Amino acid sequence: MSKNLTYSDAGVNIEAGNALVEKIKPLAKSSIRPGVVDAIGGFGALFDLKKTGLIDPILVAATDGVGTKLKLAIETNNCSTIGIDLVAMCVNDLICQGAEPLFFLDYFATGNLDLKVALEVIKGIARGCKDSGCALIGGETAEMPGIYKSGDFDLAGFALGAVERNSILPSNVCEGDVLLGLASNGIHSNGFSLVRKIIELAKLDLNLPCSFSDLSLGAELLKPTRLYVDCTRVILNKVNSIAHITGGGLIENVPRGLPEGLTALIDLDSWELPKVFKWLYETGRLSETEMLRTFNCGIGLVLTVNKNNEAEVIRLLKDKGETVIPLGKIVAGSKINFIGHLF
Repeated sequence: MSKNLTYSDAGVNIEAGNALVEKIKPLAKSSIRPGVVDAIGGFGALFDLKKTGLIDPILVAATDGVGTKLKLAIETNNCSTIGIDLVAMCVNDLICQGAEPLFFLDYFATGNLDLKVALEVIKGIARGCKDSGCALIGGETAEMPGIYKSGDFDLAGFALGAVERNSILPSNVCEGDVLLGLASNGIHSNGFSLVRKIIELAKLDLNLPCSFSDLSLGAELLKPTRLYVDCTRVILNKVNSIAHITGGGLIENVPRGLPEGLTALIDLDSWELPKVFKWLYETGRLSETEMLRTFNCGIGLVLTVNKNNEAEVIRLLKDKGETVIPLGKIVAGSKINFIGHLF
């Protein structure tokens, strides 16, 4: 061996990692909320639960990623919103338990650290945290040549929230409760392996204008997952359950918050299917069942609400700028039921 080897010779750039940490610090500071004890950089992140004002809190944890939507971001060289997706996939799950998101940590793994790309991603994470009232208090950047090829990276997110013991959702779901849907912002972050297969088979160019939008196909598909934390804060004590429509679509996610013996009856004619889903259906020659169990089909959250609270919940959500769609009701049964058709 002609020289002393260094970590850099093995493909790991410690200086670049340290430079990234310094650039992250002001981003993390922008998301500080009551309870954050110290800035990032220590071996662990500290959070003072007493500072939240909660009296009898139960902690709620969630972790998720953004799946192969990352491939589209990498291929189109547009990573500006993928961090928002990461935060949304976690914090939107927390609110399904009635929890307030408190803090967030991210894991960024790559073959060779590209400071520009990593910073773009983490700017999105910080924005998602700030918009959710959730502090970005730490994370990990892992440079692993040999595991990831050059240019590739992966993301994971970890969120911790808290809810008062007597306010945990789901609760008191009853036959006759109404189902309200909140509109999604497109595909969000699920089903992208199927989306990418459709693109491959149809030989489509992500950088060209798409047939159903003024945007390029890539830009349309990369619209970030909607954050529902702010709008649901005002109605958490007026709903009986919340379902985040992610992997598994409406078919698998709506029943997750329902007690045994009760199920959902959803009218598929009650909303207009967004154009991106019509495009997927037609281009991929998908069945209606495949659409309903793979994609959100235009519905990002489904709320179960007592009939007496319906008008107030709709008003509060509309005041927050939400599109609210009466979807159906809770009925006796064990398997989700649909009437009408998406198409």
